[in-house]
Amino acid sequence: MNLQPLAAVCFVTGQPFSAGQRVASYLVRAEQSTEVIRHDVLESAAMSYQAPGYVACSWVHAYKPRRHDENSDRTMKLTAENLFVTLADPAAEPTVENTRLIQFLALMLERKKILRPKGRSVDGTRNLYEHARSKQMYEVLAGELDAQFFLKVQEQLSVLVGTVQPSAAAPQPATV
Repeated sequence: MNLQPLAAVCFVTGQPFSAGQRVASYLVRAEQSTEVIRHDVLESAAMSYQAPGYVACSWVHAYKPRRHDENSDRTMKLTAENLFVTLADPAAEPTVENTRLIQFLALMLERKKILRPKGRSVDGTRNLYEHARSKQMYEVLAGELDAQFFLKVQEQLSVLVGTVQPSAAAPQPATV
């Protein structure tokens, strides 16, 4: 799946971004499409943003203009690793949905040996991971990994990969 690069202008206001401005990024799948689109909005205009479908995840970050020699095709492949690095970036402000997705991606990437567990934070509320290639350290909120957690993650991931429409209610058991 390809992730569109960071836009140069606000989706809501059309105002160009400048270096250091806080930008909210949203990954959205329109109800009538399987395509995931990215909308970048000035944080100050985020309250006016109306998603044209289901928001799989969002994050806030400081705007950094792309370098001219940067290979955007290579860096914008949406992989589990790239999504984790983007969402778990210490400069990004996580939401409840992102935290759940970050926890799941950390488990998956630990199993693939892309992340190495390094214990817990001093207060015990976060798991510490080291990214194998970059040696960057990430703190991931330690949470309860119950059935509800995995149902919500499944819904988020299905939006990103286009398999199942998100449901408003939990599945009901069949009656015999």
